[in-house]
Amino acid sequence: MFPSIADVLALPAVRTGAPQVVAGDAGLQRRVRWVHSAEVPDIAVQLQGGELVLSTGIALPADHAGLTDYIHALADAGAVGLMIEMGRRYTGRLPKSLLAAADDRDFALVTLADPTPFVNVTEAVHAMIIDAQLGELQATQQMHHRFTELSVDGAEPAEVVRQVSQLSGCPTVLETLTHQVVVYDPAGRSPRTILHDWEPRSRRIQPAERTAYDVTTRWLVTLVGARGHDWGRLVLLCDEPPAPRVTVLAERAAATLAVNRLVTREVDSLERQSHISLLTALRDHQLPAEEIALRSGALGVPLVRRRLTALVVRTAGTPVLDTPMLTWQAQLRDLAETVASACRTHGVPALVGSLDDTQIGALVSMPGGGREAPAAAERLDALARTIHDRARDRRSLTGTGLVVGAGHTVQSPAEARRTLAEAIQVAEAAALRPATAVLHRVGDIHVRGLLNLLRDDARLQTFVERELAPLLRHDAQHQQQELLPAVRAYLECGRNKSKAATLSHLSRPSFYDRLTKAQTILDLDLDDAEICLSLHLAVLARDAMRGSVPTSAPSRTKGST
Repeated sequence: MFPSIADVLALPAVRTGAPQVVAGDAGLQRRVRWVHSAEVPDIAVQLQGGELVLSTGIALPADHAGLTDYIHALADAGAVGLMIEMGRRYTGRLPKSLLAAADDRDFALVTLADPTPFVNVTEAVHAMIIDAQLGELQATQQMHHRFTELSVDGAEPAEVVRQVSQLSGCPTVLETLTHQVVVYDPAGRSPRTILHDWEPRSRRIQPAERTAYDVTTRWLVTLVGARGHDWGRLVLLCDEPPAPRVTVLAERAAATLAVNRLVTREVDSLERQSHISLLTALRDHQLPAEEIALRSGALGVPLVRRRLTALVVRTAGTPVLDTPMLTWQAQLRDLAETVASACRTHGVPALVGSLDDTQIGALVSMPGGGREAPAAAERLDALARTIHDRARDRRSLTGTGLVVGAGHTVQSPAEARRTLAEAIQVAEAAALRPATAVLHRVGDIHVRGLLNLLRDDARLQTFVERELAPLLRHDAQHQQQELLPAVRAYLECGRNKSKAATLSHLSRPSFYDRLTKAQTILDLDLDDAEICLSLHLAVLARDAMRGSVPTSAPSRTKGST
């Protein structure tokens, strides 16, 4: 807010006097709160701190001890500098005792070689101070306006932290009370420099007040919370003691974070939000693997020199259509907490969060090394069983059950995206058929996994239409005599008509009749192995495109046996 002595020396009103710093140049960056002209030796008793004193020197003590005491008195009173116009009392140079005392206290001592109207200096400096105060006031008003908007919009913590970093120019970190980094903005600096050994460094800073500046670490720390319940700390890494505006900025941002947390209390927890952001960044290539590993480690989930396996948990099939969206989202959040709780029970750190409106992702971190591979596989199976059991007990989701898919285990953060992508594919493919295993792996999905990957390909869609269109048109017109379920049962039973009839809950004559009709409509020989292979691929591809769990049981007509 206030100009430094160096800023004052650059003013035209001062430069006309040919200023020269003759001692105490280490104090040139001290801030000038006021300019005071005085010709009495005991002026120090009238000062309040931050003054730049102007004098001609005519009333200064004549002896060396008096001059030394004069400088020390000014410094003790909080004055920041002394500017003496030469020619009235002193010519050539100032007394050595005056210079020595100023150097001893790093007290800026400036001479003006030419006559200088002190009133011009006072007016110029005070105008600079008023302009700075006005600018500070305007900046503060803009800051309050901006954070009011963020509060109204319910901004995410990442956006609030980003605004603090931009407005202050300082790296900004939002951490939990256990000193785990939730969100940060490096302000253009290296994230590694900021986050390295964050937890032990942060634990050493325990301010006595809600907002305080630690001189040793140069951290400005303010608590985040409301209604007597603090849940985090906002930390600004400052290069110098923060200006009052920066302190107000930190406190205003903390209030915004607290208000938004109260408003969104029913939404994901702060920890879950941070996990979601990292999983999303990993899936969508939004951040380098090194930065993801760094941020994950700060959250207490180490990724370096660990065995990493992604799990994806979702419903088998699609959500029940009459489930309200808000209820569905609440159930999905409940499932995320169920997965996180299961990971904690088994002692495995994991990033857990929703990947979209249908599935929960978990990047599980286990100790590295080849010897642990069998134990790690058993641990994953046990974890999947716990997820199933707890979701069933809590009735976390409405649907046809849960599917847990796993990707390959990888050894580095750079490969973490691959295991996550595989887990997503496995879960999606496994959800297209009734659940048959507690944990589905890449080797379990076979051709369904391939078709699930290609489900948006126009060429595959054309193939499905070409193979099944006649049958689908018939079923749309004769919903009580659908033929596709019979064909599906026949193909899934390896062309065993007797077994397929039993699976379809139809008598053999009724089932054979439907199969014959289907063969006629398709104009294909259903005893031909290659034709049946093509039809089976088309049926599976259609399931992948529809994203639903099929049923092999056709609808019954009245009187069917």
